Amino acid sequence: MAIRNIREYGDEILTKKSKTIEEIDEKIQILIDDMIETLHKYNGYGLAAPQIGILKRLVVIDLYDGHDVLVLINPVIIKTKGEQTVEEGCLSFPNQFAKVKRPMEVTVEALDRNGNKIKVIGKELLAQALSHEIDHLNGELFIDKIIPGTLEIVKPDENN
Repeated sequence: MAIRNIREYGDEILTKKSKTIEEIDEKIQILIDDMIETLHKYNGYGLAAPQIGILKRLVVIDLYDGHDVLVLINPVIIKTKGEQTVEEGCLSFPNQFAKVKRPMEVTVEALDRNGNKIKVIGKELLAQALSHEIDHLNGELFIDKIIPGTLEIVKPDENN
């Protein structure tokens, strides 16, 4: 496993649409493990493959709530319900946070890391994370959804 470099705002790969994963082979398994390790290194809730420079439809999410890391291959949002205004950040926008509108609930179909079809129904924080990460796969960034006047830049703690 390896920590991958996070691509930051301004890198054009973040605005490109990702390609469908046709085969879940050893390379994809290594990529999944690297993405999980990278996610944990940077204390993120979610990471999409384009954020580490790979245009593949792959997302990992960890809400640190005692559940396993969610691995989604070729995820598609098939249903949304409600709306919530949430404060959001992104590993590709270090120390920047803003309010955005996201669905209160989303239903996603995807493959797990073993190629099994799964359906995930996410509410509140999980709905937010699913929406955010799947946006990355479509070349969409959270700054495109910011509620005007809510961007906040936080000075990093120099002790970390």
